[in-house]
Amino acid sequence: MAKSNANNGSAAVLDDGAGEFFRSPAGQEPDERAPRTSRTTTDHTTGDREEEGGEPFLRARRRVPVRRGLLPGWARSRWGKVAFVASVAVALGLVIAAIAGTRSFLDHDARFRIASGASIQILGNSELTRADLLSVFGADIGRNVFLVPLESRRTALEQLPWVERATVMRLLPNQLRVAITERTPIAFVQVRGRIELADVNGVILAVTPEQMSSRHYSFAVVTGINPADPLSVRSARMHLYQKFIGDLDASGEHVSSQLSEVDLSDPDDVRATVPANGTDLVLHFGQEDFLARWHNYQAHIAQWMQQYPHLASIDLRYDHEVVLKMAGDPGTTPESKAATKAAASPAPTAPAKAPTPARAKTPAPAHHASAAARAGHKAQAGKHHPPAKTHETQRHDTQTQSHARRPA
Repeated sequence: MAKSNANNGSAAVLDDGAGEFFRSPAGQEPDERAPRTSRTTTDHTTGDREEEGGEPFLRARRRVPVRRGLLPGWARSRWGKVAFVASVAVALGLVIAAIAGTRSFLDHDARFRIASGASIQILGNSELTRADLLSVFGADIGRNVFLVPLESRRTALEQLPWVERATVMRLLPNQLRVAITERTPIAFVQVRGRIELADVNGVILAVTPEQMSSRHYSFAVVTGINPADPLSVRSARMHLYQKFIGDLDASGEHVSSQLSEVDLSDPDDVRATVPANGTDLVLHFGQEDFLARWHNYQAHIAQWMQQYPHLASIDLRYDHEVVLKMAGDPGTTPESKAATKAAASPAPTAPAKAPTPARAKTPAPAHHASAAARAGHKAQAGKHHPPAKTHETQRHDTQTQSHARRPA
C-alpha cells in the first residue's frame, strides 16, 4: 500500500500484510492442498523449536507423579499428627483389652472346665482299657480345657507300648477326644522266661494271662529278640520274620501254622522248629528261598526219618545238598559212629533232587568228638563242602557230628 504525505509530497510504501488480504481472482481458489513451506529454527539454549514468523514449537511436558503421604490431610499439621498418634494408641489399647478379656473369660469361666473322666472320649482302644489311657489325663480333671497341653498328652500316650499313634483334640466347651491306633502283634517272644507279644517293629507288648486267654493268639514263638537290643536291631529282625512267614504262606498252604518256634539270633540263618514223628526238628532256612526250601524238606523228610531215626537238624541252605545232624553224643553212642560212617560214604537211599549225586558235607570236628571220628573227617576234608554252623536244639542236651548227604 502506498501512502503520500501532502505536506512534503513524499510517499512511503507500507507493508500492511497485503498478502493476508490478497484475494485470488474470481473462479480461482487457493490450492489448500499445496504444501505450506516454512523454516524451522532450533533454540539450542532452551531446546525449543521455532518456525519463521516467531511461532514456537512446544514439546509436550512429561508428567511427574506426585507422592502423597500416608497420613490423611487433616493429620499433616502438627496438631493433626498428635491427634492421629493418640487415636492409634487408643485403638491398640482397645484391641489388647479385648484380647485380654476374652482370654480371661476362656481361662476362668466354669463352663470350660473338665468336670470328670466322663468328659474325655476314648476311641480306637481294644487291648488297652479306658483306665490305662485315662491315667495320662489324671492331672487334667478340673482344669480348663484350654489349659490342657495337647502335644505333651499325645507324647505321653505314644509312650505306652501298645499305642502306635495317638491324637488329642478339644471339644468345646469342656471335653477332650482321644483317638489311638494300637500296635498289631505278629509273634510271641520269649523274654526272661516269659512269653510276651511283639509287633513288626520289634516293640515288646506285655500281655496279661486274661488277655492271652481272651484273644486266642496263634503265633510261633520267636527267639533272638532281646529287649536290651536297640529298637533298630529288633525291628530289622522282626521284618525278616515277617518276610519269612509271608513267603511260607504265599502259596496258601498256611505253612506258618506248622512252626512251633523261629530263631532269629543269626539274621543270616533263620531257623525254625517243626514237629516230626513225635520229636522236634530244627530247619535251617538261611535268608532267602524259604518256600522252595520248605518244599524240599517236605518232599524228602519221610525217607530221611526212615533212614536216620535220630535226626535232629536239617540244614537246607545249600544248593543240591543238605546237611543232616543226629541227636546224641558222637563220642559214646554207637548210632553216632554209624552216622559218621554214613557221612563219609554215599547214601543211596536218600531222595534225589538232581540226576547226579552231590558230595557229602563234612562238619568241623567238635572238641568232644572221638579221635576216630576226627580222622574220618580229615580223610574226606579235601572233597567236602565247607562245614555249616553248629547249633543246639531245645530238646536235646548234646550235639552230633553225624551228617548225611543226598544226591543233587
